[in-house]
Amino acid sequence: MAERAGTPVAGGRAVAARRGWDWVAAGWALFRKQPRIWLAWVAVLVAIIVGLLMAHPLGGRLLLIGLGPLLMAGIASGCRELDEGRAMKFGHLFAGFGAAAGRLAAVGAICAIATVVIVLGVVSASGVDLSAFRGGQNVAAMPPAQLMAVLLAMLIILGLLTPVAMAAWFAPLLVVFHDRTATGAMRESFVASLRNIMPMLVYGVVMLVLIVAATLPALLGWLVLLPVLAASVYASYKDIFSAV
Repeated sequence: MAERAGTPVAGGRAVAARRGWDWVAAGWALFRKQPRIWLAWVAVLVAIIVGLLMAHPLGGRLLLIGLGPLLMAGIASGCRELDEGRAMKFGHLFAGFGAAAGRLAAVGAICAIATVVIVLGVVSASGVDLSAFRGGQNVAAMPPAQLMAVLLAMLIILGLLTPVAMAAWFAPLLVVFHDRTATGAMRESFVASLRNIMPMLVYGVVMLVLIVAATLPALLGWLVLLPVLAASVYASYKDIFSAV
């Protein structure tokens, strides 16, 4: 059976916009409790990412989307241990591969399929070629009209993927902590995200600034930012779904 953590607030509660910053701060606090375990997790995750992308760039990306909910469920399990005053262990990273693995994999599969459908649909409808954004090609050398068409297509793709991200944000935690089905967890996650658009926007702006800052020193800042990002997902779940 999947772990249960009490009855969550149905559909999540709406919280103040400033809570978006608080989620990031809470993620940092969780990282500081056991940084060595977090850094060990980052090493494993980077190895998985690099290995899959080297094996097959396109298939590796889709597989990473599919594996994301299983890994996030494990990370969230470790976060809950820290949050409740217990020790987080390295093995928590793979806790999602237990009894709830099928439903977590279903969440990942739905996200991967939705991503493929959206990208192929936009590319087919617009006729643009997004390959220039792969392999470090010089997009500045494109004719202005072509560049604008490609950028517009990418913005449309990003906009259409946003509801997918909203449905996936809390889904792994609802599956592993509250025994939800894949579709039920995604529906509830979407509703909760919709109710909290403002704190999500604040969170997104803060994360964007941190991403730029983490990327500048030869990507070294990502060693800390990845754990903070993952832990902040747990913090947002607790804030919105935990009964008070």
